[in-house]
Amino acid sequence: MAITLIDPPGLPAIDAYRQVSIATGSKLVFVAGQVSWDADGTTVGEGDLAAQVERCYLNAATALAAAGATFRDAAKLTAYVVDWTPDKLPVFLSGVARAADRLGITPLPPATLIGVAALDIPDHLVEVEVTAVLD
Repeated sequence: MAITLIDPPGLPAIDAYRQVSIATGSKLVFVAGQVSWDADGTTVGEGDLAAQVERCYLNAATALAAAGATFRDAAKLTAYVVDWTPDKLPVFLSGVARAADRLGITPLPPATLIGVAALDIPDHLVEVEVTAVLD
């Protein structure tokens, strides 16, 4: 496998992700920010952050699969959340857990969550982008 995830001594161990991703592969996969659209471009989970997070992860998994990758190959994940406040974290993590259950994975690459004022359309509450590395 091209990715090794670690929490080095001196940094806190976070349940939702690992602090460091060591990539040794030779093929990089960059997945554009995925929003909560279905294949027809209809927003899934309007007004429901957890449902939208789940759909974003499912869409990212579909994009990764098209490149021959899975979340096990993910080296870095970035999530952009509209009007982020820390009290939304349990809802966000619920959406991640639901996606992980459906995909049969534990997505733990280093992750960054960024609060933003808005995304592409008002119905979208979250966008998720992934970088993966393959052998």
